[in-house]
Amino acid sequence: MKQDSSATLQNLPPLSPSPAGLGWGLLGVAAFSFTVPFTRVAVENGGMSPLFVGSARAVVAALLAAAALAITKQRLPRGRQWGRLAVVAGGVVVGFPVLTSFALTTAPAGHGAVVIALLPAVTAVTTVLRGRERPPMPFWAMATVGAFAAVGFAAAQGGGLGGLHWPDLLLFGAVATAAIGYAEGGMLARELGSWQTVSWALVLAAPVTTALTGVSLTRHVPNGTATEWAAFGYLAVVSMFLGFFAWYRGLAIGPMVQVSQVQLVQPVLSLCWAALFLREQLTWPTVLGGIAVIACAGTAVRARSR
Repeated sequence: MKQDSSATLQNLPPLSPSPAGLGWGLLGVAAFSFTVPFTRVAVENGGMSPLFVGSARAVVAALLAAAALAITKQRLPRGRQWGRLAVVAGGVVVGFPVLTSFALTTAPAGHGAVVIALLPAVTAVTTVLRGRERPPMPFWAMATVGAFAAVGFAAAQGGGLGGLHWPDLLLFGAVATAAIGYAEGGMLARELGSWQTVSWALVLAAPVTTALTGVSLTRHVPNGTATEWAAFGYLAVVSMFLGFFAWYRGLAIGPMVQVSQVQLVQPVLSLCWAALFLREQLTWPTVLGGIAVIACAGTAVRARSR
């Protein structure tokens, strides 16, 4: 029996990234690419505290999620799924938004992209450790090259990494928490559905995010400009809610380790938006670096898994 099973596995064709998975993943990445520059817009002038921006946007998204779950009459998660949802909530609902909001009060959007460019590689490692996907060496080679290309490209625009300061540590923490949330959420999306997973995570985290919002309001009443409120609205509705519909859908179709690498193009897009909205300089080295990052990402997602 074992020999027959082994022979059957050896004769199976290798898995290739699904075009649908890549398409949904790219749509999610496009939505997320505005997160860093818009967070910078929201917290830059002090009209909104970073704690408010990081937590209140999750509260707004949780209200939308609760409405969507109630209208469509989704069944409740079961057993261990609640614990796994707590991991997703801790990573992408609380950890990443709050940590990046505090970091970007002083760090420019370009510098934030330096560290966040590491997210695809960290997500891939987390997925391999957590799940059972085992990509071949060419995948790891191109993922590594792509990560270095993304970091080098973003560092050139962000003024270099220099020494580690508290915003850098916050950004590294944001990357770690988001990678864990992405990996667990991608797996859970295969059981609960893509938008259902992020919706339940938002609802589960609502008591925490509501409490944090209350604390922020006691310390500082937000008085942002129309532009800052518009940026906050995007973070709440798209970055925290609608973007995850597409992202977790792509990860669920998979293979997850490969689809996650399309996020290598996110720092490219983020710096383009930073140049457009924040007047950060966009030069030919940026364009060439962006092409290199996209080429590495494209090669990585085409690598076949076993």
